[in-house]
Amino acid sequence: MNVDTLLGRGAARMFPGTPGHHGVLPPLLVVLTLVTGLVDAVSYLGLHHVFVANMTGNVVFLGFALAGGTGLSAVASTLAGVAFLTGALVGGRLAPRIAEPVRLFALLVAAHAVLVAAALVTALAAHVTYVLIVLLALGMGMQNAVVRRLAVPDLTTTVLTMTLTGLAADPPGPAGVRRLLSVAAMFGGALAGGLLQRSHGTAAALAPAVLLLVAVALAAGASARPVPA
Repeated sequence: MNVDTLLGRGAARMFPGTPGHHGVLPPLLVVLTLVTGLVDAVSYLGLHHVFVANMTGNVVFLGFALAGGTGLSAVASTLAGVAFLTGALVGGRLAPRIAEPVRLFALLVAAHAVLVAAALVTALAAHVTYVLIVLLALGMGMQNAVVRRLAVPDLTTTVLTMTLTGLAADPPGPAGVRRLLSVAAMFGGALAGGLLQRSHGTAAALAPAVLLLVAVALAAGASARPVPA
């Protein structure tokens, strides 16, 4: 029995009602949602009150900053937005070149891990705020591009508005399980990231994000690898 089969069966048990063709992706996307909470905790609490994953909030912060709101930076919000769009552009242009969705997912998550690792090293060496913002937002843009292409229901990894709306508006069912897991993962990542950022600094908060991204990339890569005859 190969890795893809084992992970796929585990996903079916954890995410009832999720179409089977999504295979190993649902549990891995929940882990990426947790990573989003960690990374946005770092960017908001440690980098000029800016989001690098939640672009809705970031656009609002840019408006507040231009209106003269205190504690906000228009430069930081603009950099985050531009870097996020650049990452999404890279992910979007790469997607047609790789036919296998899980292989594309593994590649872009691995690239995201490299960018977050670079941000961790930067935080330890010099803590250049704008460099950190660019590195983290680039990675989140790539993540959003591949997640959008995969289109797994209720698991966007960064935006919870419609997830919470569906949780309240729709009758209970399998979709509610996925939505609850997504919300719990985001909350858990934000809580853990916030505690680590406030107690030990940016590098400590980014370290678990790097480890989780590497684990997701390896799991996806193993499931995408052809099985020897």
